[in-house]
Amino acid sequence: MASDGFQALDEKSLVVYLKATPSLAAKLGSHFDNLEIKEVGDGNLNFVYIVTAPSGSIVVKQALPYVRSIGESWPMAKERSYFEATVLQEHGRLCPNHVPEVYHFDRKMCLIGMRYIEPPHIILRKGLIAGMEYPLLADHVSEYMASTLFYTSLLYQTTTDHKSGVAKFCGNVELCRLTEQVVFSDPYKVSEYNHWTTPYLDADAEALREDNMLKLEVAGLKSKFCERAQALLHGDLHTSSFMVTPDSTQVIDPEFGFYGPMGYDIGAFIGNLILAYFSQDGHAEKEGDRKLYKKWILKTILDTWNLFHTKFTALWDKHKDGSGDAYLPAIYNNSELQLLVKQRYMDDLFHDTLGFGAAKMIRRIVGVAHVEDFESIQEAGKRSECERKALNFAKTLLKERRDFHKINEVVSAIEDLDT
Repeated sequence: MASDGFQALDEKSLVVYLKATPSLAAKLGSHFDNLEIKEVGDGNLNFVYIVTAPSGSIVVKQALPYVRSIGESWPMAKERSYFEATVLQEHGRLCPNHVPEVYHFDRKMCLIGMRYIEPPHIILRKGLIAGMEYPLLADHVSEYMASTLFYTSLLYQTTTDHKSGVAKFCGNVELCRLTEQVVFSDPYKVSEYNHWTTPYLDADAEALREDNMLKLEVAGLKSKFCERAQALLHGDLHTSSFMVTPDSTQVIDPEFGFYGPMGYDIGAFIGNLILAYFSQDGHAEKEGDRKLYKKWILKTILDTWNLFHTKFTALWDKHKDGSGDAYLPAIYNNSELQLLVKQRYMDDLFHDTLGFGAAKMIRRIVGVAHVEDFESIQEAGKRSECERKALNFAKTLLKERRDFHKINEVVSAIEDLDT
């Protein structure tokens, strides 16, 4: 055990820990003879254990002091588990239907005990690769985003409460700096961590590094990411951060949580749906057999934004005379002005969403961490064709996002590029 009280747990020491922790022992019925423990952490940063007893199950997640997928040569602050637990608790309070409950948090051990999201839930990304439809996905994700983003913004909060929240998350600087590096910096320069489907995308990666207008737009997005504490974000809201069934959607892994620009969360989800769309031809067993599924993905993109817009602005209307300090009722005191304010706010948020979504797409094709949507396409030539379409669309979207005013225009542009 380290001098700070941290000890990385294996299966044996985990059992000892569970026995000594009443809140977790109770969830397991205090039965430790027939425990089944399975380590399932396939991410880059943590150990994740599913612990099953005859009378109950839990998940135990422990942060490591380094990037697990790379090793001790890339150290990481263990403190990120505190931010993850805090986001889960805050977002869980605001949207309990879509956030798993936290049963226990141990700051010294960097350990969270939480609800086990039981089968048949699977990671959304895997369902998208398999061609599975989720009819309630857009409704659920828009509900989560509207609730968590609105209620942690100045549209609802006083500046005093908001600054208190911002201060609480300022310490998550290391994961924010990791995002700055892998999303806004590395893809646009020569970096030892970058990789892509070579040799097929060699020229594409080089063109990216020489695109002045793209770099100019990325600089603006990085500035917003670093400087705009708009709401409490999940911070890594891609399609592997959801566990789903056709009628349930659960949000996981918010360790990158911080107060930042709302469009970063919305864009992460929509950008990853666009990646899923462009990967589909690589998963088709015969030409055209994913055609209908691709239409479903486009409809989900459309519905996600439109439902978010409806729900978010409904919350705004409901609380327009509340304590939020952004637009004081004494000043914004007529319906015409209120409409203008709302339109400008939502237009800016839409363009932020497109910009951040595009940046998230680019980094998944030429940066350090790729996505299974493309990586699971075995034939490199086919994979690179899918990736190139996604990359070209992302570049266009990032540079020309202000030319789009409605989400259906974005969907039409995707279809035009894919013909």
